[in-house]
Amino acid sequence: MSESALTAPAPRAPEHSGHDSTLQHHFATHEQQFDASKIGMWLFLGTEILLFGGLFVGYGLMQAAHSEAFVAAHHHLDKRLGFLNTVVLLVSSWTMVMAVHSASKDRRKATVRYLIATLACAAIFLCVKYFEYGHKFHEGLLPGMYYSHKGDAVPNQFIFFSFYFMMTGLHALHILGGMVAMSWVLRKAVRGEFSSTWYTPVDLVGLYWHLVDLIWIYLFPLLYLIS
Repeated sequence: MSESALTAPAPRAPEHSGHDSTLQHHFATHEQQFDASKIGMWLFLGTEILLFGGLFVGYGLMQAAHSEAFVAAHHHLDKRLGFLNTVVLLVSSWTMVMAVHSASKDRRKATVRYLIATLACAAIFLCVKYFEYGHKFHEGLLPGMYYSHKGDAVPNQFIFFSFYFMMTGLHALHILGGMVAMSWVLRKAVRGEFSSTWYTPVDLVGLYWHLVDLIWIYLFPLLYLIS
């Protein structure tokens, strides 16, 4: 045997040109990948529930200690705008469900339409919240030391507005985060990257969006419908 034969390089392994780019190398099947992704999202949503849960508990304790102030303060909120935002988010939940369903059925155009509709609902929600905040700033109904509303018959109303801005402001930030994630998903949907085999990002963003909507369902009566 010649020396050149002994030193010849080993043949290269064939390239896997047919590899599915939507399936990560550490998963055996799309089903396994989807289940793992969903478990991860549920864990993340659990931390979000703990975050808002702490605010709910703090709100409940302060309401019990200053019930008259909370009842008086909530009259400064516009129930009609709060109700409008509730309807808008409920509609957005439906459009998000339809977006996930359309993606799972290979209906690209329908997926795009429903994602755009959900984004539009989110934008409407933030616009309404902008006008609500504008009124609060104009009237001096601000949190903590910045509270400057005059003529209050009941003291300590600033405590209510401290929680109001913390809870609705944090929720608005989650709306913005959802819009960013949804825009990314929409871009992929327009490119036709989703199919009945792989639509995990649409489903995960949908789960996140439903939590955002659910939190508002609790915030609306908690802040606007105090009795």
